[in-house]
Amino acid sequence: MENKVVDKSQLGLLYDVHDKPGFFTSIILGFQNILTSFGGIVAVPLIIAGIAGCNVVETAFLISAGLLASGITSIIQSAGIGPKKFRIGVGLPTVMGTDFGFVPPANIVINTMGGGLPAYFGATVLGAIFEFILSFFVKPLMKIFTPTVTGTVISLMGMSMMPVAFDWVAGGVGNPNYGDVKYLLVAVIVFVLVLLLNLYGKGMISTAAVLIGIVIGYIICIPMGLVDFSQVAEADWIQLPKILPFGINFELKYVVPFLAGYLVTIIETVGVMETLGQVTGTSMTDEDMVAGVRADAVGSFLSPFIGSGPVQSFSQNVGLIPLTKCASKHIGIVTGLLLIFMSLCPKFSTIISIMPSCVLGGASILMFGTITVSGVKTLLQVELNNRNILIIASALGIGLGVTFRPEVVEQLPGILGSLFGSGISAGTIVALLLSLVLKESPQHTVSEIID
Repeated sequence: MENKVVDKSQLGLLYDVHDKPGFFTSIILGFQNILTSFGGIVAVPLIIAGIAGCNVVETAFLISAGLLASGITSIIQSAGIGPKKFRIGVGLPTVMGTDFGFVPPANIVINTMGGGLPAYFGATVLGAIFEFILSFFVKPLMKIFTPTVTGTVISLMGMSMMPVAFDWVAGGVGNPNYGDVKYLLVAVIVFVLVLLLNLYGKGMISTAAVLIGIVIGYIICIPMGLVDFSQVAEADWIQLPKILPFGINFELKYVVPFLAGYLVTIIETVGVMETLGQVTGTSMTDEDMVAGVRADAVGSFLSPFIGSGPVQSFSQNVGLIPLTKCASKHIGIVTGLLLIFMSLCPKFSTIISIMPSCVLGGASILMFGTITVSGVKTLLQVELNNRNILIIASALGIGLGVTFRPEVVEQLPGILGSLFGSGISAGTIVALLLSLVLKESPQHTVSEIID
């Protein structure tokens, strides 16, 4: 099945969903996707390794497994596999990876419940089956995802990522030199380069603006003493994947903490799918949404067998599409293949992993900002009566509040703590509930409220 796509010229795209850029262009854009998401792909395996008390070898294997799982699932999500009714994958350019939302339940299973990594992987598989079943109920839920809700969620996704971007700009959380002027200078240089190249560059220069900006920023960091290449020399050249490297435990009690995490994943993935439709000019159907969620479930089911955790569609890479003017799903597939290659070559992946976070931070400001603007474009098509204003204001207020002050909801019990623990999921839930509860009141428009 092929998605219905608008004329690429209407969105200023150089490549639409079904275009196939040339070999070198595809490689460059694929690496650009990897640079954008690499931190997210490797961060969770590092955290899980710390929670489980892994040694250096085990930690390195968890990171490689995360890259491999990301590559395989990105290909599935981007390509879209199977017949229309049972398709797995949305068929739009997407990067998948391990998600931070599963770290709290992982800690409970590994440490509090004492199940270790085998229980963590077993809970991931059982939870993925739960998500796969729920994917069949996504279609009726789409009726309540109105433009008011989706526009708000898309805007919130971009806004809520800004603290992450600025933590990267400042050198990364936990860095003893957080906010050092050197980090800020590099981030500003990258930001300005990406901005100018995207706006004034021609052809491939404009398309690869983010990658060019990141590479130049990386090079600038070397004489500034911000890059340590000793870690590259210590890394192996080749490392083959293994099946069930840490074992697996399927006890049902371990899956309970993960159920809320998978509910949140469904909510956030639907938001990512909506955003993808917006920036690629694709008319998203209910079947597309279901296929996207189903790919998350299948990916999370497969990943533990190669030593990785639950996966989810990344939102940060969606921001690359309007910047690169490339909506080709072929690039998503190429990105997946490159990730698989990198998972087999730890030395090569280490070169990227040692990149100072301030470089990525400078580029991320624009990427996350474009996601926000995509949501605003959707909201501009909504009648801003009193009801819709209240929905938007409430969802953005609560979503951003939880994003900036997550400790407010830390003591919520059980599933409530998981559902409202993320600003994106909290804002989405509020928008959905208010959309269902509040009655239409078209007599109060925004102009009347202002007057």
